[in-house]
Amino acid sequence: MTRAFKAIRAIDYTVVFVRDMAAMRRFYEDVLGFPLLRELSPDWIEYRIGGNTLALATPKRTAADAPTPKGSASLQLAFKVDAAEVDACAEELARHKVDPLSPPTNQSFGHRTLFFRDPDGNLLEVFADI
Repeated sequence: MTRAFKAIRAIDYTVVFVRDMAAMRRFYEDVLGFPLLRELSPDWIEYRIGGNTLALATPKRTAADAPTPKGSASLQLAFKVDAAEVDACAEELARHKVDPLSPPTNQSFGHRTLFFRDPDGNLLEVFADI
């Protein structure tokens, strides 16, 4: 049995396959305010978030997979902030007319959470330890 994968120490980047690159780019840059790291092509855009890279890509860039059907989330991204910032993020979403799935809520497992969706329907969470 191989132990080669024990060498993995971190997730370097996450790729979100998109249906509508223009809408997703506007959302991640204008609503969430993520700074553009680089654009390798119109089909691959990267943002630096902490020590990780978040890439938006059309499926043809790396694989021939079809996008997730509309109305289905293909992933959940959770972004950690300080406790007071959860409410500030909710206010920012409201300014951009993005409806939350649930308002800032203190969860029994010790997180304050805010859930919402990006233009492709992926589930996004902003959370803080409380």
